[in-house]
Amino acid sequence: QVQLVESGGGLVQAGGSLRLSCAASGGTFSNYAMGWFRQAPGKEREFVATITNRGGRTYYTDSVKGRFTISRDNAKNTVYLQMNSLKPEDTAVYYCAAAADRSPNGLLPSRNISYNYWGQGTQVTVSS
Repeated sequence: QVQLVESGGGLVQAGGSLRLSCAASGGTFSNYAMGWFRQAPGKEREFVATITNRGGRTYYTDSVKGRFTISRDNAKNTVYLQMNSLKPEDTAVYYCAAAADRSPNGLLPSRNISYNYWGQGTQVTVSS
């Protein structure tokens, strides 16, 4: 059983930056692709970014490309989401998630159903 705990959310003005962290425990971190999702009020949870189990490749939804960067430190069992040039439409609860994957090349899952474990979420609010 993998436990995920997000941190780093908060209130920021448009154009500002935040760095989210997600600490994992209870499993072998490098056996999981990691992803970030977000859910705004009244909307469905949507994919934001994902990174392969060994961190060699990443994939982003179009709306955050060039602004957000996902990274991971397998020695620290932690995945990060650096968010720059934030916009009011980025306001949401952000969740990290883990998808089991031991493949050597690594997967880049972007669908909710592909993920086995989820964190409790951290609120990000961007004011205009």
